[in-house]
Amino acid sequence: MNATLRYDRIAITLHWLIALGVLAQIALGWWMIDIPKQPVGVRVYWFNLHKSIGLTLAALIVLRVAWRVTHRPPALPDNVPRWQLRGARISHGLLYVCMVVMPIAGYLGSTFSGYPIKYFGLTVPGWGWKDDALKDFFSAVHYSTAWCFMILIGLHIAAAIKHLLVDRDRVFARMLPGNRPGIEGELATRRQGA
Repeated sequence: MNATLRYDRIAITLHWLIALGVLAQIALGWWMIDIPKQPVGVRVYWFNLHKSIGLTLAALIVLRVAWRVTHRPPALPDNVPRWQLRGARISHGLLYVCMVVMPIAGYLGSTFSGYPIKYFGLTVPGWGWKDDALKDFFSAVHYSTAWCFMILIGLHIAAAIKHLLVDRDRVFARMLPGNRPGIEGELATRRQGA
C-alpha cells in the first residue's frame, strides 16, 4: 500500500485535464451533430476541431493509462464499505474503458469516412479507405460509448459529492490540485478512530 493517501501531482493533473477535456468534447459532440450540412465549411470546421481535441485527449489518455499501470493509486480509507470499494473499482475500470474506446472509435469512424483527418489544420497521413459500413459501425460505437461515459461520469461526480458533503471523509480531497496539508494525518486519525 502507498504511504501517501493522496494521488501524486501527475495523476491529479492528468485527471483534471482529461476530465475537463472529455466534458468539453461531449458537449461539443452533442452540439455539433445538429449543425446543418450546408454550408459545408461550418460543419467541417467544428468536426475537425472535435477530432483535433479528441486526438490530443487520446495522447493524454495514453499517458494516464501508462501512469496508472506503473503507479498504484492510494488506498481508500478503511471505513469505506466493501460494496463501495467494489463499486469504485468497477466504475473506475469502466471509465478507463470508455476513455480508451471512445477516441479509438472516433478515429476509426473518421478514417473510414473518406475524408482526411486534420489535427488543428494539419492533415494526418491517411491509411484507411472509404467504407460506409465501417464508418457507421465505429460511429455507432463512438455514440454509444458517449452515453455510457456520461452515465459513468454522472455516477463518479455523485460519488465525489457524497464523499465531500455527506461522508466528509476527505476522499474527494485526494484528487484536488494543490497542497492539502494535513490530509494524510487526518485520514490516518479517522482510520484509527473507526
